[in-house]
Amino acid sequence: MMIKIGITGGIGSGKTTVCKVFEKLGIPVFYADTVAKDIMITDPVLREGIIQTFGKESYTTDGKLNNKHIAGIVFNDKEQLARLNGLVHPAVFRAFDSWQKTIPADIPYTLKEAALLFESGSYKMCDKSILVTAPADVKIQRVMERDGVTRAQVEARMDKQLSDEEKKKMADFLITNDESQPVILQVLELHHQFINFTK
Repeated sequence: MMIKIGITGGIGSGKTTVCKVFEKLGIPVFYADTVAKDIMITDPVLREGIIQTFGKESYTTDGKLNNKHIAGIVFNDKEQLARLNGLVHPAVFRAFDSWQKTIPADIPYTLKEAALLFESGSYKMCDKSILVTAPADVKIQRVMERDGVTRAQVEARMDKQLSDEEKKKMADFLITNDESQPVILQVLELHHQFINFTK
């Protein structure tokens, strides 16, 4: 029986790096945030919902998402952001279900990587969940270097996510990505556990 594992972590935790290790072990990974960006353009039901909610200006004349328009509406308005998430999350859930059906039966488990795994409720669609953690200073430094942003900008983004302490209460497994404990060994240990679950 193939099991579904959710994986998440705050901004700068390095969850994508951890997912790449799982992929090297032959485990398929569904990148929910990347899929969300794609289906906001390609899913006709979702497109229509966005236009109805946020206006025709939500898309450019060549059919791309008008990020500036959407961000201007939702960035500092929790209610509008909740409306956007209410449209996007169910579409991502549908995409995940469709993707899961394409996975060969001999694969022991799949990973669903999502920044808002707990916030969106999508952890409920998974059998187990992993939280990737790192100290706040390490996360901030990584994002500043990666995105070329200031410490204050990173902290503002972190404030919009649940804290690691909150997420730890919901996660089944932890991977510490603090640059002192080897991530590969932690991934291998979980990999063996997940394979044993399916035997």
